[in-house]
Amino acid sequence: MTGTTLLAVNGTLMRGLKLNPNLTNVGGRFVQEARTDAHYRLWSINDDHPAMIRTIEPSSQVELEVWELPLAAFATVLSNEPAGLSIGKVKLEDGSEVLGVLGEPWLVDGQREITETGGWRNYTEGKQT
Repeated sequence: MTGTTLLAVNGTLMRGLKLNPNLTNVGGRFVQEARTDAHYRLWSINDDHPAMIRTIEPSSQVELEVWELPLAAFATVLSNEPAGLSIGKVKLEDGSEVLGVLGEPWLVDGQREITETGGWRNYTEGKQT
């Protein structure tokens, strides 16, 4: 199998964060910073990683990164994601859609919503100050 696909990531897979080697070690290439359209909410899962869910009603935009991955490496990246995270289509603010990491609804039950921070990086940097 040859070719590549784009993957939007919104948490610990982003550049400089703890799981970013899961992308770079399989030949992933950073493409751009981006934001979702205004239909997403974000939760901190035990302050270890985020979970993003798309909503029907407008909510907020979430900052993320778009990476290009070899198709052959896609399953490797997915198998290393925490339970409750899955792949779905993420709508970006420019109206385009890419594959992205989304949380399953059960995962956010009882967790802290951090949508107002705008993204995982903002949330974790705010906790350090």
